[in-house]
Amino acid sequence: MIRRFLTTAMAAVFACGFATAAPDSKLKIATVDMQELFKQYYRTNEAQKQINVERARIQKDNNERMAKIRDIETSLGNLRKQLEDPAINDSRKQALFKDSQVQNQEGIALDRERREFLQRRNQLLNEKMQQRMKGILEEIRKLVEEHAKAEDFDYVFDKSGVSLSQVPFLLYTKDATDITTSLLKGLNKDAPADSLRTDSDPAPELPSPAPSGGTP
Repeated sequence: MIRRFLTTAMAAVFACGFATAAPDSKLKIATVDMQELFKQYYRTNEAQKQINVERARIQKDNNERMAKIRDIETSLGNLRKQLEDPAINDSRKQALFKDSQVQNQEGIALDRERREFLQRRNQLLNEKMQQRMKGILEEIRKLVEEHAKAEDFDYVFDKSGVSLSQVPFLLYTKDATDITTSLLKGLNKDAPADSLRTDSDPAPELPSPAPSGGTP
């Protein structure tokens, strides 16, 4: 999302902004690190913690399902050992074989259900995360716009943005003011003490173009 926003902004600037500027006018330009604002914003950290809690809950459910499947696998192993025992008569072997077939089918069904559950829950969580993080990015973007208008900046460039070839868009800007720090103070001015991101916290996940659900 940040990259698309930057690409659009850059295209607009070069297509019409600079072309229409008066030759003797001096543009007031600022830069901002959108990724840094996103990562350090306390609401991003809160959202990431909630997502991590939900992800841990999904993993717990998955582990419980896996435990049942492993119990069946253990039982099937015991049945196979009994079937290999030459002392067991044919009638007993047939009963054991039928039992192993039933348990095998049950295990297959449980594992299929587990995989479908995991894919469905991860997909829903990813979609929720995408919407939450996009909302936070939009909130930050609006703050940048309001700050730019208040400070009468002509252009504000996201210095964290890169092109499709992963080359930074902003390689050099003369006399540009970096407004990242001042904006971050404004974003976190009402932050609860335990909501600010620390070095030990995992990096928040930037929204991607399309969410996907894993099936391990």
